[in-house]
Amino acid sequence: MTEQNRVAIVTGAARGIGAATAIRLAADGFAVAVIDLEEAAGKDTVEKITAAGGRAIAVGADVSNGEQVAAAVERVVAELGAPVVLVNNAGVLRDNLLFKMSESDWDTVMNVHLKGAFLMSKACQKHMVDAGYGRIVNLSSSSALGNRGQANYSAAKAGLQGFTKTLSKELGKFGITANAVAPGFIATDMTAATAERVGMGFEEFKAAAATMIPVNRVGVPDDIAHTVSFLVSEGAGFVSGQVIYVAGGPLD
Repeated sequence: MTEQNRVAIVTGAARGIGAATAIRLAADGFAVAVIDLEEAAGKDTVEKITAAGGRAIAVGADVSNGEQVAAAVERVVAELGAPVVLVNNAGVLRDNLLFKMSESDWDTVMNVHLKGAFLMSKACQKHMVDAGYGRIVNLSSSSALGNRGQANYSAAKAGLQGFTKTLSKELGKFGITANAVAPGFIATDMTAATAERVGMGFEEFKAAAATMIPVNRVGVPDDIAHTVSFLVSEGAGFVSGQVIYVAGGPLD
């Protein structure tokens, strides 16, 4: 990987894990494309990166829409260069128990998480193949092991693990690795929404979660960003097809 093609794309990078990851990769020396549903939503992340001396652009795209994904990646190539790192982080929640879950709840979650990762990976891999180097990191979740009220989310996150392992087998010979990071409890807007759904205050919710975690605290977005930083580094070239649970302890 040369200095000229140190370009990374992070989806869902307006806030939370995506924003922390984009900021970390910029600190690592990457020019970063901050992709989110609305371009304006990514401005804050971009400003934090540029204020620290990094290079970044905000790009608006619905990752579940093939035409928007193609246009977004073309813009990244034109303005920053060909991407050699892709972090598929974009995600949504439509939690409900199975008997209450609508078809739309199911489709929305599948489209953003799974179809989005497929479309982004397909659009970026050709640039990685041309470079003979690439890193794809997909954000899974401990919910992939099953979680009440999240049949759609759990299925999508488990699907991303199978997708990751398949990419590692198909793309490895081109110098491209593919790995998944599966966070446990991370304090973000998304987990705050879960607390609200179950009728708890967020601080109470976090405190209760921490008692179940061996390191005795909940995670923060930077915990995930550090792990992604390692996986996209040149030193991680022999790590591929792995699912790394970043959850403060083992998950039984």
